[in-house]
Amino acid sequence: MSSAGRSVAEIAKIVGGALEGSPDVSVRGVAGLHEADAGDLTFLANEKYRGAVAETRASAILVTPGVDCPPRLAVIRVDDPYAALQRVVQLFDPGPPPVEAGVHPTAVVHPEAELAADVAVGPWAVIERGVRIGARTRIGASAYLAPGVQIGEDGYLFPRVYIGRDCRVGDRVILQPGVVIGSDGFGYAPVEGRYHRIPQIGVVVIEDDVEVGANSCIDRATLGETRIGRGTKIDNLVQIAHNVAVSENVVMAAQSGVAGSTKIGSGVQVGGQAGIAGHVRVGDGAKLGAQAGIVGDIAAGSTVSGYPARPHTEVMRASAALRRLPELLRRVRALESNSDQSEKKP
Repeated sequence: MSSAGRSVAEIAKIVGGALEGSPDVSVRGVAGLHEADAGDLTFLANEKYRGAVAETRASAILVTPGVDCPPRLAVIRVDDPYAALQRVVQLFDPGPPPVEAGVHPTAVVHPEAELAADVAVGPWAVIERGVRIGARTRIGASAYLAPGVQIGEDGYLFPRVYIGRDCRVGDRVILQPGVVIGSDGFGYAPVEGRYHRIPQIGVVVIEDDVEVGANSCIDRATLGETRIGRGTKIDNLVQIAHNVAVSENVVMAAQSGVAGSTKIGSGVQVGGQAGIAGHVRVGDGAKLGAQAGIVGDIAAGSTVSGYPARPHTEVMRASAALRRLPELLRRVRALESNSDQSEKKP
């Protein structure tokens, strides 16, 4: 990642850090400790990689107070290097691919759709009857907005996004390529040995500042709404079923899935490939480990992992005990052998 150079003095001021070394060192990009080269700024946010600080080829580094750094590095000391990195990366982020304001000649826009000022609609996009799009929102190539969809301001829909009828998307929402909002929920009723489809007549509501990763799917509600709360960030390949309610500032890693009518509290962290059963409540601030299987309610603030999910400390103790089983089995067999020999003695 590179762009026009920034001085370390400028960067230190932006992140509120204390600079050690020459203020004139120029930074042209940001990279990890092992990948960085001359002209890059790197960072140490995990003590596991402290040894790599001495070997990095970067010109500058973000670290916490007390970390020893080679004198050749310009050092910016901050309390939270990872949070500071987020601000630095924004300086070098080129942003989404540009889409010029206006409607591309190949796009199809229904005459009863409403596009606010400076909306951009890319090639082959389809905007149906009654769609409303807020100012400065960008619609990528081959996106499809079904009748009645509402999109807020300053959003970005990457190519091939699908939004189903009457779904509502807030301001500053980013939908990565292939996202599907408002596909039918998985609803079927068994009748006389056959499954009959239940019409899904609800909607999806995406609140402000939500980001949804590539090829993730959020199903419309059977009745009512499926809702994603303000500031929530969803990774690639995530499945959210009908009538799920996700609160504010939730993060969900790739390949996780949530079954129907589950309620997820604010600030919850969902690890990769975690599965959450239907009609479950996950309390505020809970942390669900990767591949956790959530089959019942999770208390607020708890950290769980494993299948079925239980407190993470308990899972780690069980895992440690499991590793000892072969040795314990050998000892039991030895005791049984000694016991048999003792019984055979006259």
